[in-house]
Amino acid sequence: MKIALLGYGKMGKVIEKIAIQRGHEIILRKTSSDTFEGLENADAAIDFSVPSAAVTNISACLNIGIPVISGTTGWLEDYDKMVTLCNDKNGAFTYGSNFSLGVNIFFELNEYLAKIMSKFNQYQVEMEEIHHTQKLDAPSGTAISLANGIINNSEYKNWILKNPESDNPNPEKIVIDAKRIENVPGTHSVFYNSEVDLIEIKHVAHNREGFALGSVVAAEWILGKKGVFTMKDVLNLK
Repeated sequence: MKIALLGYGKMGKVIEKIAIQRGHEIILRKTSSDTFEGLENADAAIDFSVPSAAVTNISACLNIGIPVISGTTGWLEDYDKMVTLCNDKNGAFTYGSNFSLGVNIFFELNEYLAKIMSKFNQYQVEMEEIHHTQKLDAPSGTAISLANGIINNSEYKNWILKNPESDNPNPEKIVIDAKRIENVPGTHSVFYNSEVDLIEIKHVAHNREGFALGSVVAAEWILGKKGVFTMKDVLNLK
């Protein structure tokens, strides 16, 4: 398979390594200063860029019929526009806030636990996510996906970023504590806390290779398909 990498930072380089190990060819390595020349020759594109570039990258693919996988977070206010464009162009598009197999299992566990805990209102849910200081968005896309998984399976209405200077003003909102620390593994935790005990689930990423492998697997999976998909489709978790 011929793959276009839209974004060639640390993540892009790990994706390149995994893709080549799996027998694929990288035909475009786009940075912010490069054009899309050669994109039309790709079988699929993988976007791991920055929030300000994601919509441009995804649109460029969909407009010329190239299936696109996007793992860039922080741009989801335009997600519905990309869904509409994909459907209008009869294209193929997969977005994931996290492509790691382990994280997607964690998403399923989180939703299942939320359904159980919704019956026990003595527990208050909170979340914590820890990333390196180069992470541009806060909270992370993974944390938002976790929060939405709880909201969709409970009485919570929304999430809010933790403010150290105030308590949670609304018990219907999930507080997310987003921490940025140098040289730490990506960590996501969900806490159900009561006066008598604490229930916690946690995922810790040891390196970037799990995310890279998932994005390449998604690119392999999407070939020949039309529509808008998620990692639940790719991993058959629905």
